[in-house]
Amino acid sequence: MRTGEPLPAVGEVLAALATGLWHWNTATGLVTVDAEAARLLGLPPEQATLSQAQVRARLHPVDWNEITGVIQLAVAEGTLGEVRVRIMDERGAIVRVGRSRFHAAFDREKRSYEVTGSLQEVTEPAPGTSAGRTAVTGDWRRSREAFLLDAGRALAEARSTAEVLRVAAGLSMPGFSPDGLAVFGITGDRLTIIGHHGHQPGDDGPFTHMALDTDYPAAEVVRTGRAVYLSSPEQYKDRYPVTWPLAAHFNRQSWAFLPLTVAGRTMGAWMAAFTYPVAFTPDERSVLTTVARMLAQALSRAEAAESARELTDGLQRSMLPKLGPEIPGMSIAARYVPTGGGLQVGGDWYDMIPLPNSRFALVIGDVQGHDVRAAGLMGQLRIALRAYASEGHRPDAVLSRASRFLHGMTFGALDEDPSELRFATCLYVEVDPTTGVLDIARAGHPDPAIRMADGTVLSRPTAGGLPLGIDPDADYPTTRITLEPGETMLICTDGLIETGGHDLETGWKRIRAILEDHDGDLEVLADALVQAVHGPSSHHTTGPLADRREDDIAVLLLSRQGEGCGCGDPVAVRPTIRRSMLTVAQAEPERIATARQQLRELLHDWVSEDQVDSAVLLLSETLTNVLVHTDSDALLLAEVRGEPGDRRLRVEVTDTSDDLPHKRRPGELASSGRGLVLIELLAQAWGVDPRGEGKSTWFEFYESEGAVASDGPAGAGGPGLP
Repeated sequence: MRTGEPLPAVGEVLAALATGLWHWNTATGLVTVDAEAARLLGLPPEQATLSQAQVRARLHPVDWNEITGVIQLAVAEGTLGEVRVRIMDERGAIVRVGRSRFHAAFDREKRSYEVTGSLQEVTEPAPGTSAGRTAVTGDWRRSREAFLLDAGRALAEARSTAEVLRVAAGLSMPGFSPDGLAVFGITGDRLTIIGHHGHQPGDDGPFTHMALDTDYPAAEVVRTGRAVYLSSPEQYKDRYPVTWPLAAHFNRQSWAFLPLTVAGRTMGAWMAAFTYPVAFTPDERSVLTTVARMLAQALSRAEAAESARELTDGLQRSMLPKLGPEIPGMSIAARYVPTGGGLQVGGDWYDMIPLPNSRFALVIGDVQGHDVRAAGLMGQLRIALRAYASEGHRPDAVLSRASRFLHGMTFGALDEDPSELRFATCLYVEVDPTTGVLDIARAGHPDPAIRMADGTVLSRPTAGGLPLGIDPDADYPTTRITLEPGETMLICTDGLIETGGHDLETGWKRIRAILEDHDGDLEVLADALVQAVHGPSSHHTTGPLADRREDDIAVLLLSRQGEGCGCGDPVAVRPTIRRSMLTVAQAEPERIATARQQLRELLHDWVSEDQVDSAVLLLSETLTNVLVHTDSDALLLAEVRGEPGDRRLRVEVTDTSDDLPHKRRPGELASSGRGLVLIELLAQAWGVDPRGEGKSTWFEFYESEGAVASDGPAGAGGPGLP
């Protein structure tokens, strides 16, 4: 070409140099190649747009993985990338070797790569030669760093010895890859094989329990802490003639034995064997040494994790009880799920304790903390509770003694670190299986919940005291409720409610929905409760407090046999009656708020929200009237009958006073006297029934106009009213 003449087109130059061009957009997954690049890939020599899968099918799998690693490294360093690729035909045979240099850019918004490069054919070097790892790609260092980055990440994520060995077996080193691997450990004064790859079952027999003073490369590595490289069978035979016959039948050509060292301690050896001669250049030894260090650290972490899991499993097996024998007329199910961090042990527990007179006790509790100390205190407290209960004490006495016991253990020591002081919440239920009577004592624990026969779920507020261990003289009042046939009681720790970022309110709504929708067996219900809060749903759909720490979960379910209890087959038609009872004492006016909440939960699916508000208002007026104008306690009975859409609500408030209420006509500024006026205006039926001792004031609401009224008189003309 003469001076001053125009330069030839770039495409003509590249074609003359047998160099093709390609462009890859990872966002679309498409690769565009020109005619020369298509020819080199074994495709028709014309420009084409291919999918990633089509290009990947033409390249050796190891080379494809190397390309992706070098792309990331090139972007991170801001330099050009260079790789060697082996191109295969449809049968998987290598037809040529190519070299590609490329420029890669990363789009942060699309989180994708744009890669443009060249491709040309090069001469394939002989396996194991230094040319096979230097002049071909021109970027051995870059390929090595990409490989080590990927290997380090994979080994760091392995959580067990088996996973570490699987990762090690799948490592494909740049330019040379071992055909056989073996990891040796140390037991006493002997070698043991932890795992191997590339060998047949039984091949490890002669190498198992080999003495450390044996003339074997792995034994020498463990003794001296220095690596052994054998580039040929002759070198192996000359150096280790005694054990050479054991290795000869594997037909390998080169071996590398490297120490597995952690914190200056040799914990074993790693063998990498090759089917072709390897010179073990400084670069190759550097890669093998780095992999051996990462492998040793990964095995050390896996060993520690497996020891922790073994400790956890043993601790759980020794501390968590098995539910006792079957109880006539009742069914029980329980679950315990440890927290996801640390040793996976904590302070949550449950227990079932046989009592005299054919009764039994259910206990559930939570010692503060998620560590070994919390688990130890939990075990001691559980034993103490069983001892006090077996002596025949009532629920309040059992918790009082347990609180004194825990206070003496944690607060009693004069030299106790204030940060180590612990308390525990607890719920103790004494059950009479014959009558279904439950005597409940509570120490700072969440209240129980009752799933009624028709699927309605009510929380049962119970009297309670301070958590155990805070005050050695604390009192724990007892609340008595009756578990009717077909009903199920749920008691749990706060982990079931709050896991997944929920608080007590939002978490309870989630649990309540599961209880109401479930129709299966009690064991299936227990699994559904745990899965709903511990499985993927709680992590992909988090609550309003997403940064809340996860907690242990303990659950106990108790059902009294009957329709709808979940003790057998699902009930096709549920019972059409639901009721709730509550006593409001003169000294406990705050329980009026509890009664209002109970009524709202009883009417959670009532059609008319206005009627629900009216019923809650009238209930509050009726209970307040008893507490203000009499000296007796008030007994509330709320009952819903009928099919949905055509139901009747009847609320009765009974007291022991014989004084009948009278309707008044209060002035505008009067602060009382409007209770019966409100009942007359809002209720669809009402009245006052004298009893043998005292009276019962009642009112009714109907979900539809066709609902049948009760047999009692309605309106202002009820008995005892003027």
